[in-house]
Amino acid sequence: MSMRTDPFRELDRLAQQFMGASGTWSKPSAMPMDAYREGEEYVVALDLPGVAKDAIDIDVERNMLTVKAERRPVPVGEDMRVELSERPAGVFSRQLVLADTLGTERIRADYDAGVLTLRIPIAERAKPRKIAIGGAAAHKRLGT
Repeated sequence: MSMRTDPFRELDRLAQQFMGASGTWSKPSAMPMDAYREGEEYVVALDLPGVAKDAIDIDVERNMLTVKAERRPVPVGEDMRVELSERPAGVFSRQLVLADTLGTERIRADYDAGVLTLRIPIAERAKPRKIAIGGAAAHKRLGT
């Protein structure tokens, strides 16, 4: 008796285990991120493997930062047969609500090795500052 083996069966089982029964990827898992403060700015790093730099769009409207990225499917030629396709393709987006204390007008973005890094500076108005105390002359001018 001849038995056909599927070399990708174990991979398929593992993928379904990680994706859940539905087999669909949730939005955050398609664009996982880390966020942390480094000095006078916040850093957001988003994983976008397989996404071309020109397929990434970053917008800020008021305090809402939106990152959209398109992962295009592998083109299938005539002599090609897909055995397994687990990497999600399509347009993914992630929105972050930014605090008023961040300087959205000076956000910097870099893309290297499949990681989009956003650097968001803390706004000058949010930084601590010293307040000068006036002397007795100030009280006299105020009529006290």
